[in-house]
Amino acid sequence: MHASDFFTPEERKSIMQAIEAAEKNTSGEIRVHIEDSYSGELCDRAATIFARLSMHKTELRNGVLFYLALNKRQFAVIGDAGINKVVPSTFWDDIKTTMESDFKNSRFSEGLSKGIHMTGDQLKMHFPYKTSDTNELPNEISFGKNE
Repeated sequence: MHASDFFTPEERKSIMQAIEAAEKNTSGEIRVHIEDSYSGELCDRAATIFARLSMHKTELRNGVLFYLALNKRQFAVIGDAGINKVVPSTFWDDIKTTMESDFKNSRFSEGLSKGIHMTGDQLKMHFPYKTSDTNELPNEISFGKNE
């Protein structure tokens, strides 16, 4: 199975709705990227995708990437510098623990949606939505090829 076939159309819609709902109350930006596999270190690969998706170019440096590598059964959640300055030190681990619980039971879209909602709640506290905010990054799930 390829990354682009991993989620059903309904699951994709649910994940994108979670992103939209999370971003509704914050200027923060959330992206999801899924690949079959990668080479090297997980965090390095997630950081490469973060840069490739121009997530570091948000005005307040408040982008968050959910990165999934299907064949390796690994995932990472990383945030930009603006977020890392203000969230609790356990924030990313708490999100990953919540997601892992669902992932272990093959509830991938549910786990991802929960992680997105948790991220949105935290972003809302530190980067509240203002009427002048614009959606700086697309909400669609992006897919990559093995590299």
